[in-house]
Amino acid sequence: MMSSNINEGILFTIICEAFLQDRLVHLLQTIGVSGYTIIPAQGAGSHGKRMGDIAGYNTNIEVKTIVTPEKSDQLLDALDHFEISHALIAFRQKVDGLFD
Repeated sequence: MMSSNINEGILFTIICEAFLQDRLVHLLQTIGVSGYTIIPAQGAGSHGKRMGDIAGYNTNIEVKTIVTPEKSDQLLDALDHFEISHALIAFRQKVDGLFD
């Protein structure tokens, strides 16, 4: 039996170039996202290696937030134009847990 404190939401994750951070934070605030986490990210993919070895150069961040399905749709729509010209991936997953 699940606790009544358990909520459902959409975990929305964005991995992108670090210089997009301010623009993404503004987007999240505009959509009405109440909270988010940003951490440095390293790895490799179709845009090459991103090792984050020089601050501000060739670095990635990972942005995570838990939102409603409607807000996740808004985020995907808004991020569509970012993905065309920048190294960026975004994905979402249904989650349940202890959050507002």
